[in-house]
Amino acid sequence: MRDRERALRRVLLAAASLLLLVLGTASPASAHAALRATDPEDGTILQRAPRALTLTYTESVGLLTDSFRVYDPENHRLRTGQADHAPGRADTVRVPLPARMAKGTYVVAWRVVSADSHPVSGALTFSVGERTVTTATAPGAAENGTTTSLYNIARYLAYLAVALVLGAAAFVAYCRPPHRAALRPLFVFGTAALLVSTLALLLLRGPYEEGTAPAFTALGRTLTTRPGELLLVRLALLLSAVAGALVLRRRPVPRRAALTAGATLAVALALTWSAAEHASAGIQVPLAIASTTLHLLAMASWLGGLAALLVTLRAAAVPPQVVTRFSRLALTSVIVLVVTGVYQSWRGLGSWQALTDTTYGRVLLAKLVAVGVLLGAAAWSRRWTGRLAKTTEAAVPVPVPAGGPALLPEPPAPETGLPLRHLRRPVLAEAAVGVVVLVLTTLLTSTLPGRAAEEAATAETGIPAASVTTVPFTVGENGRGKVQITFDPGRVGPNSVQAVVYGANGALAAVPELRITMTLPAQRLGPLDTGITDRGGYWATNSFNLPIPGTWTMKVTVRVSDLDQVTVSRRVRVAR
Repeated sequence: MRDRERALRRVLLAAASLLLLVLGTASPASAHAALRATDPEDGTILQRAPRALTLTYTESVGLLTDSFRVYDPENHRLRTGQADHAPGRADTVRVPLPARMAKGTYVVAWRVVSADSHPVSGALTFSVGERTVTTATAPGAAENGTTTSLYNIARYLAYLAVALVLGAAAFVAYCRPPHRAALRPLFVFGTAALLVSTLALLLLRGPYEEGTAPAFTALGRTLTTRPGELLLVRLALLLSAVAGALVLRRRPVPRRAALTAGATLAVALALTWSAAEHASAGIQVPLAIASTTLHLLAMASWLGGLAALLVTLRAAAVPPQVVTRFSRLALTSVIVLVVTGVYQSWRGLGSWQALTDTTYGRVLLAKLVAVGVLLGAAAWSRRWTGRLAKTTEAAVPVPVPAGGPALLPEPPAPETGLPLRHLRRPVLAEAAVGVVVLVLTTLLTSTLPGRAAEEAATAETGIPAASVTTVPFTVGENGRGKVQITFDPGRVGPNSVQAVVYGANGALAAVPELRITMTLPAQRLGPLDTGITDRGGYWATNSFNLPIPGTWTMKVTVRVSDLDQVTVSRRVRVAR
């Protein structure tokens, strides 16, 4: 046990060193589409109406039946041409616009599906002739709350179920518990939950992509997409496994053949996840898919095996060899998780800054903390496992024809049962924290990776994109709205600043006074007044200098009447 723990510490140390190296030298790359550029640009004023709208993303995107909606200054939807990809560019979409467009501000709402199967959405504005105060908004939510909630519940249930099924199978195959009938409910519940969740994901996939209410009308289109095809494959694999299990109950096959078939099925099931998530887009796709598949299998072996061990420990007598074998299985799983986790962290983040500045990085930090707690609980379990290992020396092999080989010890010493009784607590603690790790893992698969967030902030030419910050405000009982502030290019040096005020209904709003100042507390610099002035519907200045990089505090003061005003602060990072 001490040798294995020293080996694990060396692996963890090597993994930490590798993570430090790769994060320090990483360069941006795409995974999970984000909008990179538009023509016309967001917020611009054009002298003439554009003939088409062009949007470029950080990776290839799929189009939906209603991917783009354009609204005129009177909030009427325009009749546009059929949206399609630009010739030879799967990451660029063109939308033909009407020949005649009135003066004023137009709103564009868009929703597409990224190459890694996640729908992404957003909105932008442009003006023809002049920017106007209009009632134009992007009506309707970007997604349907009911559909999204049901889809996410099904995703979490699917991850939990596959961990339960594959982990219990690995536990039976490697640890060889004598009382396998007690584990049958785990397989039944896990397989049923996986079947139900997979079917739900298949039926909800179309509405989830479209952002509409739950309906089954889009099933035909779903089956022609890669996520739909993989869900259909997963469903077929599960039905084949159920049929195979029923046959094996009547006609037993050699152990080696059963293990080979089970391992093949486990890998195939894991691939239906890895080939449909973040690993399927971006850099090093084949390696990423292989790493994600191993990560999922190791996670299932550890966490699902813990559930099987908990059920096994409820028996009156458990051979110590079952527990010690699971300890070896868990150690191997941890090593695989660390190695693949380091690679996936590097691939998803790209830099240390993304670890704290992006949602993906913060969720990853939470997962790392949970994994640390899980390893602590595992160390507690290994303490009792070490005591159990001492009892195996007196064990006597006894063949058990019906259930395979088992080890029945000589009459145990009085303290032999003690470790088993105490072992249930740390195993239960591991299982509880393991559920948290599963939830965070599932959340990571639906979160924009840090690499994509970095790439989305940089145009294809390498010119930094504008920095856009939205600041909500509340004044009194009815004075609610938000200010959208754009620093272009959002880097050190001269910047143009534009600020647009929106009311509670989402329409552009006029205010008598708007002031924006910048302070850099770390250098005791500021406040620097941006000097924005009213330009008729929006506030702007063509020249404001940001002298040095750092995390600045932006204070926005909005006055909506002679007596009512409010000041709101936001932190803004300024790069070189």
